[in-house]
Amino acid sequence: MFGRLGAPEIILILVVIILLFGAKKLPDMARSLGKSARILKSEAKAMKSESKSDDSAPTDPPNSEQAAVKRTIQAAPGDVTSSRPVTEPTDTTKR
Repeated sequence: MFGRLGAPEIILILVVIILLFGAKKLPDMARSLGKSARILKSEAKAMKSESKSDDSAPTDPPNSEQAAVKRTIQAAPGDVTSSRPVTEPTDTTKR
């Protein structure tokens, strides 16, 4: 019953979506969905590369030069307007 969607059913679904959301909001929704997908993809790629580098990296703690480098988070690859510097948490425990 629900397994077969033909052209008339798809057209009917699209018409209902346009009526519900309006034709003006649909491009903005598609754009934000595309941005979200790019962010998710770049974060997943970063996590994979980070896990690979963690496996091969020695277990020595980072030195003060590495800790002093500021990182920048970008919303999307190549998006400079929404990037902001990030302060890394510092270890306040005493040994």
